Amino acid sequence: MRRLAEFIVHRSKLVLVLTGLVTLIAVGLLFRLDFNADVASFVLEGTPTGTEFLELQEKYDTTDPINAMASLPEGETFIDSDNLILLFRLEEALKEVDGVEAAVSFIPASNPITGSPITEADIASIPDELLGGLVANNPVSSLLLSEDGRHALVFVSPDKADLTGVAREVIEVEVDGLEIVYSGNPVIFASVLDLMSLFLLLIPPVVIILLIGTFYANIGDRRLSVLAIIPAALGSIWTFGLIFGLGLKADIVTIIVPIFVIVMGSADGLHFVTHFQEEAENPDPVDRVASALSHVGIPMILTTVSTAAGFLSLLATNVDPIEQLGLFAAIGIVFAGIISFFALPAAISHINVTASHEKALIGPSVNRALKSLVKTRVPAMVMTVVIVGFAAFSLPQLDVNPDQLFFFKDDDSVRVAFEKTSEVFGGATPMIGEFAFDPAGSPNQVDAIGEVSLEMEALPGVREVFSVVDMAGSLSEDQLQAVFSGQMELPLGKMVSEDGLRFTLLPEAFDSEDLQGWVAYAESEPLVTVLTGMPLVWDEIARAVLDAQMLSLVVAFLLVAALLALAYRRLRETLASLAPIALTIAAVLGFVAISGIQLNLLTAVISSIVLGVGIDYAIHFVAAIDIARRDGPGYVYRALDRAGRPIVANAMGIAVALSALWLSPLAIHAQVSMIMWVGMIVSALTALVVLPALLPKAGIEDPPPA
Repeated sequence: MRRLAEFIVHRSKLVLVLTGLVTLIAVGLLFRLDFNADVASFVLEGTPTGTEFLELQEKYDTTDPINAMASLPEGETFIDSDNLILLFRLEEALKEVDGVEAAVSFIPASNPITGSPITEADIASIPDELLGGLVANNPVSSLLLSEDGRHALVFVSPDKADLTGVAREVIEVEVDGLEIVYSGNPVIFASVLDLMSLFLLLIPPVVIILLIGTFYANIGDRRLSVLAIIPAALGSIWTFGLIFGLGLKADIVTIIVPIFVIVMGSADGLHFVTHFQEEAENPDPVDRVASALSHVGIPMILTTVSTAAGFLSLLATNVDPIEQLGLFAAIGIVFAGIISFFALPAAISHINVTASHEKALIGPSVNRALKSLVKTRVPAMVMTVVIVGFAAFSLPQLDVNPDQLFFFKDDDSVRVAFEKTSEVFGGATPMIGEFAFDPAGSPNQVDAIGEVSLEMEALPGVREVFSVVDMAGSLSEDQLQAVFSGQMELPLGKMVSEDGLRFTLLPEAFDSEDLQGWVAYAESEPLVTVLTGMPLVWDEIARAVLDAQMLSLVVAFLLVAALLALAYRRLRETLASLAPIALTIAAVLGFVAISGIQLNLLTAVISSIVLGVGIDYAIHFVAAIDIARRDGPGYVYRALDRAGRPIVANAMGIAVALSALWLSPLAIHAQVSMIMWVGMIVSALTALVVLPALLPKAGIEDPPPA
């Protein structure tokens, strides 16, 4: 390491200039920032259910509608000319929004007497006692008007080319006298776009401030605390510059990449400046850099590779946003590692450092506490038994969360709108499917499909199954035949094809088990050719991620084990290093289960991330033990003096810094914060307490007198 230290110190200006140039290029590329708010686009393609969903939409020329639910005050009803005029005004206002192709309510499109398009004057001229008949003549009135007549749905069909833009305009439409809430996938996309912008403006600065504050509590030096985080901050900038330079967009998953890079990429910087600070008495900057690199250089390389490996294991999920998260977070960690290894020593070599860590808030007292915990194996045994017992109790409760609004908080206006719509009309984003049907076939098909619809409605979690068959009672024989032949256009768009009938399944409260029950019924019933929808897509994605994660965890474990075996060349140290992270993953997954968070698109991959990050502590601690072993018994205590403080500080830094995610308007980010708190605390404690218990007893013996 001496020759490398000489190069870095003597060529420090060159190293810093090159780092600065790359940073300037990355900053320039940040101006190409763009968001992908279409939450569905990155999950529909590449999954069987998502492919069926897209194919069914294309077959029936439909798109995701925006649902406008209009409500009247208690005791009033839309079977009243004045209130019906209000609904008509809403429908007309929605049609005037640029990009809206159609807006449909239960109000007939034409005057049943004149045949001309219905007007406000037409509605006003109809006596209230006749309005009921007018509404009843509409075959979709049962779907679009609540039983008490107080709530009405308007289906808005936006331009497929700009779902988000149209939704942002539509949700601004208001009509005096009506309470209006908007739901549907386009509304989700529009809301997510605004939330992502707020996230990038608010969260990263708070993360950096919290991280610096935590490091200062450990280091006791403001300059070193800032320098420790600079490599990770630059790595984050380089990564986002690369993302936008490649023409890619940020979405609700990849937007968290810079946060992961900042908090996890800062570990190497913290370990380097902490050991550099230990050499404060040495006046030669080359000696100080060489000493620090000799203690943490190899561990820095190993931890960079192991953390990157944890993220790269996400490539096995075959889910585009998760793969991008894993790839770019890994790249960012490597960027931060390179900067920590070269640019950080180059910069710090020009600074006069004092040994102020003795005054730090979490200084010597931390090491004293750790030393008392490792004196015997009892604390390690208790910790292991508690974690294993907790995992045994909680892991059987681990399940997939089918809620497609998992990224919204409970009080978010979007979630509230969806819940109100679902309460009155069923699922705000319903399932869709197709019945096998031959338009030229036997009339008995209608009765058979009607029976299947009733059987599906009897399934747990199903509120209503609606198709053309449900209109048979309100249409004449000629009208029904015109619908089946495609000669009569329906308010809900195309519902009949040459070989099928499109249907809508409106759910009520349901869980993942109910969802799987619907799928099982559809697969067993020959008349149901397709059943798909966003709830099923999200469920399938989470399960695919979970299944792939099992493989990715095994791969990551094997990769990390190989790295440690090559570095340590001792089987005992290799296996001992893996034990803490195994306990950590068990604790993390157990917490996800028992907390009620459950597995979704993002939380399902956290254990792979925790593995990559948590193994860092074992690597640094074992490296410190190897160096301390040279001086005889008691080497665990001496290793704690060197590595205990930065390990605790890094774990606290990541946990505290990720607390900034609680400020995020997206619920999944707060969930990530909670999970990482558990992961970091458990991984640090198991590395520092359980790992020594797996090593020879000489590590905790007092050294013989000199």
